[in-house]
Amino acid sequence: MCRLFGYVTKSPCAVADLLGEEGLHAFTSLTTVHSDGWGMAWHTPEGTRTESSPRSADLDESYRRLVEVPLSHAGLVHLRWATGGIDVRPENTHPFLSDDAAFAHNGHITPIADLEALLTAESRARLGGDTDSERYFQFVHQSVEQCGDEAEGVSRALAALVKRFPRCSLNALVLTPTHMFAIHINSRADSPLRALRQLFDDEGDIPPRHTTEYFAMDYRETSRGLEVVSSGLGQPGWMPVPADTAVMVDLPPGRSPTWTPSLGSATTRCETAYGRLLSICCTSAARLVRGGARLLRTRW
Repeated sequence: MCRLFGYVTKSPCAVADLLGEEGLHAFTSLTTVHSDGWGMAWHTPEGTRTESSPRSADLDESYRRLVEVPLSHAGLVHLRWATGGIDVRPENTHPFLSDDAAFAHNGHITPIADLEALLTAESRARLGGDTDSERYFQFVHQSVEQCGDEAEGVSRALAALVKRFPRCSLNALVLTPTHMFAIHINSRADSPLRALRQLFDDEGDIPPRHTTEYFAMDYRETSRGLEVVSSGLGQPGWMPVPADTAVMVDLPPGRSPTWTPSLGSATTRCETAYGRLLSICCTSAARLVRGGARLLRTRW
């Protein structure tokens, strides 16, 4: 279980500049819970780059350095809270990388053996660690390879996982050479209240919204672009991501993505100036094409 931050901007930006001094402090302070490693992924002309460490972000100079650098126009950050029984080591630290796609997860999918059983022998051979998250990623990667299309592959993978693991959180960020996916599917997953209480003597010290909305995700649009973050910042200006949705933003080469209207309207209307905004919703069964954007809804 973890914290996520992702962004797609018009030009390369540093995480510190996007979140601001107070926002970066609030995000990094979530290591009071999520102290089992950190990782980042970002686009470069040569492909998707990642850096990670099993050290706590607030103690790691590499984290402090990277968040201050304008690495890319699209990237993600992950703070890890290791699921009980899974080791804190480099191989288990997000984001995971395969074929230029990076993946970071906030949740816990059990039983892990049932999740791994969905993988082909080729997908299992790519595994480097013990986590359910890496197996989730490889299942998505496998589905994309089988479909030959990222939107369709991600949709099919999520549909299968929701059906098989209905009470697990599938919250994730996926960064590919052409898209950013923000997955917010968790409506039947419970906040880890007991585990949180074990970390704090006073429940009032638990980070904001962790006891009631641990798996919530928020977004905001600024003049720079689009940002999405896990709950816990406790700052104004963010809007809730609709429940049980996944959004795909195109990253067209040489052009800056813009969004009209906001992500919050994606379940009813969707337009983009340069790319598609894909919303995968658990509550309807219609496919719509509007304003040059594709809005996909599937019943799971």
